Amino acid sequence: MKLFPFLQWLPEYKKPGVIRADVLAGLTGAIVVLPQGIAFALLAGMPPHYGLYAAMVPCLIAALFGSSRLMVTGPANAISLTTMALIAPLALPESPQYVVFVLTLSFLVGVIQLTLGFSGIGKWVEKVPHSVIVGFTAGAAVLIINSQAGTLLGMYIPRGTDVIDTLKALSTLAVNGDMQWQSIALVMITLGIIRLWNPLNKYVPSMLIAVIIGAIAAILIELAFPDMSPFKRVSSIPGAFPPISMPDLSLPTLQKLFAATLIMTLLASTEAMAIARAVALKTKDTFNANQEFIGQGLANVAGSFFSAYPSSGSFNRTGVNLAAGAKTPLSAICAAFFLIIILAFVSPLAKHIPYVVIASLLLLVAWKLIDVEQIRHEINAGKSAWVPMLITAIGTVTIALEWAILLGIFSSAAIHKMAELRQKKKK
Repeated sequence: MKLFPFLQWLPEYKKPGVIRADVLAGLTGAIVVLPQGIAFALLAGMPPHYGLYAAMVPCLIAALFGSSRLMVTGPANAISLTTMALIAPLALPESPQYVVFVLTLSFLVGVIQLTLGFSGIGKWVEKVPHSVIVGFTAGAAVLIINSQAGTLLGMYIPRGTDVIDTLKALSTLAVNGDMQWQSIALVMITLGIIRLWNPLNKYVPSMLIAVIIGAIAAILIELAFPDMSPFKRVSSIPGAFPPISMPDLSLPTLQKLFAATLIMTLLASTEAMAIARAVALKTKDTFNANQEFIGQGLANVAGSFFSAYPSSGSFNRTGVNLAAGAKTPLSAICAAFFLIIILAFVSPLAKHIPYVVIASLLLLVAWKLIDVEQIRHEINAGKSAWVPMLITAIGTVTIALEWAILLGIFSSAAIHKMAELRQKKKK
């Protein structure tokens, strides 16, 4: 464990082309996170611009103090969804009180991650069974689709409606003919653009093109059908630089956030460790779990003072970073600074983005979360290895997320213990 791990990769810049590769990768990452950050913030129940703020300071700090050279930290799909699930019962999403609770959650998660990292026991979070994570992400995908169903179909479905009630509402609204076909058309246009642009994705992200064309298509649809209700749009982004914020550390708030902090720490840490380990394996790099805990902890603590909701390693942005040819953590640092620069010019245009277009992006994110290959692997592993996955997935959709994950871990431990007992009896 090192106090200043970034000193290790400074000599890399003596090699020709390293800085150029990192700068270009950082620019690509900043462009990619522009539509994603807004989408994830809405999924988290936060005002749209907070997703972009979560991609700035946490990204920078984790790059400097984490163990992974190429993992990018910031807003993530499962983390965003879990934020909404944990905090929505305590306050109205997007309200000032909700924002305070979420930013305080960032601080508390960061403190626990730092404690685990400095104590040297952070590596134990790596022991969370892989089947539990696979089950959770599959369940999370269903919840993401559920949360966006009303927006995608042009219907009003109250936030926080569970999957069963959403299906009932959809059937009732469909029978009554209350679907807005213009919204469905805009969803198809957005997804179609992403599909058609995929071959050129390495040059300009398909999601960014889809957002631009989707916004233009929405204007044209409204002009063609003046009698329809206008598409609801994202509010304007107040500024490019994240405003200073303060966590609420009063005793009543700490009591309310106690359970949420524990489950968010487990989820955010597990996701970051999984991504960091995968990247280290792919690039044949070293990995230190406790150092990564410190990096993630500092990122969340610092982020809580700069309007960032809980962050973790991002599957999407890390993949883009690798594909763009990044060499060192400088790429993530550049991504944070480029995002601020880009926002300074494009933030006034955000108010033209329809929520339907953002919901379409989240639909695609949810689809990609369902890892069919990993699910098949768990099923084929035998010895009841798939049971914790199934329990976690069903629990994620039907009960509180914290209980779903705990049930998955408990069932995995119970199955493992029974297998050990059977082995002893055979001997």
